[in-house]
Amino acid sequence: MTDFLLELRSEEIPARMQAGARADLEKLFRKDMAAAGVTVGEVTVWSTPRRLALIARGLPLATEAVHEETKGPATSAPEQALEGFLRKTGLTKDQLEVRDLKGKDTYFAVVEKPGRAVAEVLAEVIPSIIRNFPWPKSQRWGAASISTESLRWVRPLSGIVAIFGEELVACEVGGIQSSFVTLGHRFHAPGEITIGGAHDYADKLHLAHVLVNHEERQDIIRTKAREAAVAAGLVLVEDEGLVIENAGLTEWPVPLLGRFEEDFLEVPPETIQLTARVNQKYFVCEDTAGSLANAFICTANIAATDGGVAIVDGNRKVLAARLSDAHFFWQQDRKTPLSAQAEKLARITFHEKLGTVADKVERVAKLAEWLASEGIVPNCDPALARQAAELCKADLVTEMVGEFPELQGLMGGYYARAEGLPNAVADAIRDHYKPVGQGDEVPTAPVTVAVALADKLDTLRSFFAIDEKPTGSKDPFALRRAALGIIRLITDNGLRFGVAEGDLLDFFADRLKVQQKEAGVRHDLIDAVFALGGEDDLVRLLARVHALQAFVQTDDGVNLLAGYKRAANILKKEDWHGVEGEISRTGEEDPLAMVDDPDLAPVIAAKMADRHAGDDVLPYAAEPAEQALMSAVTAAEPEVARAVAAEDFAAAMTALASLRAPIDAFFEQVIVNDSDRVKRHSRLALLDRFRAAVHNVADFSRIEG
Repeated sequence: MTDFLLELRSEEIPARMQAGARADLEKLFRKDMAAAGVTVGEVTVWSTPRRLALIARGLPLATEAVHEETKGPATSAPEQALEGFLRKTGLTKDQLEVRDLKGKDTYFAVVEKPGRAVAEVLAEVIPSIIRNFPWPKSQRWGAASISTESLRWVRPLSGIVAIFGEELVACEVGGIQSSFVTLGHRFHAPGEITIGGAHDYADKLHLAHVLVNHEERQDIIRTKAREAAVAAGLVLVEDEGLVIENAGLTEWPVPLLGRFEEDFLEVPPETIQLTARVNQKYFVCEDTAGSLANAFICTANIAATDGGVAIVDGNRKVLAARLSDAHFFWQQDRKTPLSAQAEKLARITFHEKLGTVADKVERVAKLAEWLASEGIVPNCDPALARQAAELCKADLVTEMVGEFPELQGLMGGYYARAEGLPNAVADAIRDHYKPVGQGDEVPTAPVTVAVALADKLDTLRSFFAIDEKPTGSKDPFALRRAALGIIRLITDNGLRFGVAEGDLLDFFADRLKVQQKEAGVRHDLIDAVFALGGEDDLVRLLARVHALQAFVQTDDGVNLLAGYKRAANILKKEDWHGVEGEISRTGEEDPLAMVDDPDLAPVIAAKMADRHAGDDVLPYAAEPAEQALMSAVTAAEPEVARAVAAEDFAAAMTALASLRAPIDAFFEQVIVNDSDRVKRHSRLALLDRFRAAVHNVADFSRIEG
């Protein structure tokens, strides 16, 4: 067993592409080797800005010989069948064997594939990997690039190291020959380095100031950046994404702390952090009180002889130029009131069928005011809700948001506060986009809740009204995200109102299943409650679902579900047209009278008056288990109805649990399909009544299990 090393060296690979490239390299290697009959075990893949490296441990020296037999058509089959078989196998007729198979002469293709040296396989696999590599973006270069068939790589490919054990795997791709030679750090060790194999690859590069293991570089950045902040009496603002990105930009990372002018701290801290992070890939720091400090940490790609003084100074100047722009935007934007900025929204199209952003703002303002005035959002001042909604999009036309779109909403909140508007209004402007994602904070301040909810409801209803609904994986207007935001605002704040109807309610049902899945709620239970119809109060619906989930996890719930499904299957098999659905829930007609035999209906209906008076009377002598189920249903029906009306769904489940033993006994002791038609119809009607009682809580037919 032998180790294999492959290094593909190039100009700088974008940091954002490196994780995907590592995964693709391993995937392609395993796929091509498996196709050649080589089983691959442990594989390690590393990346730096200038190279992708793969080490496969314990590869065999040769593939095993393969004996393959493929059965073909009978010799008497039409000629076309034989021709198709020959095309499939790649053989000629004289290469086939004829064997007797169940009395018929039949063609067989017998192929002997001798074992191959794995080094030969690798020499074929390497060019295949390079030419088929799925870079998100790639380029051609040099004189050969005039042809569309020329080699493509993310950046010009400059070297291939391919060593199996200690032997070179000779191959060539786009004029680049494989070799033992690579290059070290661009500045510390720019000369050639001869690699002996997988065993010394990482060590030799380390001596040449290249940490080929990206995880090792991440650990250094994470640790040294924190240490630099602590040494200055500060606290590093942790940013794992920035750690990974800086590791993808460096081969020998050296975090360095620098300072910028304190005057820039006048600018909102999020602006400084975004400027440092997005434009310069710098970390920021806070003081011990949690306020943003005038410090940044950059990651150099060199161990400078002056300790990094010149590097820090150069980075400080670049950051200062960026912060000067932000400081200018901050000063300029505050010269114009948000109300004046909002007037400019009439010049921006929201959607060709939905008008301008100003039109959307007016819809949101009316809806936010209504949510407050109707008490749907408790303790919310309608005037403040309208004011916040009218200004919530005003920062879209500011200089700062024009430069940093990620700050929309946030900057509006800062400008509102600087303008002296009420804190509730400023907070609502700042947070009205929330929650953006599943892990995002959900607003609880009344004015913010009203505006955030109104904004998302308007987006959803407006796009559904013009038939711009999400299809498949396409959701250009982020309507799924808007629905999830609405669900979280409603459920986290306990808001009670009907959110939608029709296809929009179905859309909410699907989103609710997605949102509740992470909370451990079963999707089939949500379906079971939605299937009842008429339920658009998400708080009440989820309370019912949670009680139902707790119930179906008990023995009573499991057995009642089994009894329900048995009853439902019998009714379906008998094509029973008794009352299920609206009639059984509204009580407009009695289940025992709703039989599908006109001759029996009057007989049974004549007895109903006695039962309506409080007695369960049948036109025959009921069996004990039958009478017991009837009595249990009679007792449970009002209890379930009362509990559901009071939204005491736990009590409703308890009432349903009382049916568990009677329905079990009924099926054990009573013959439903009795030869006596009166008994059969009465018992089917009783099962229908049992089913209807259960449907007061949920449609158990939608529950899996």
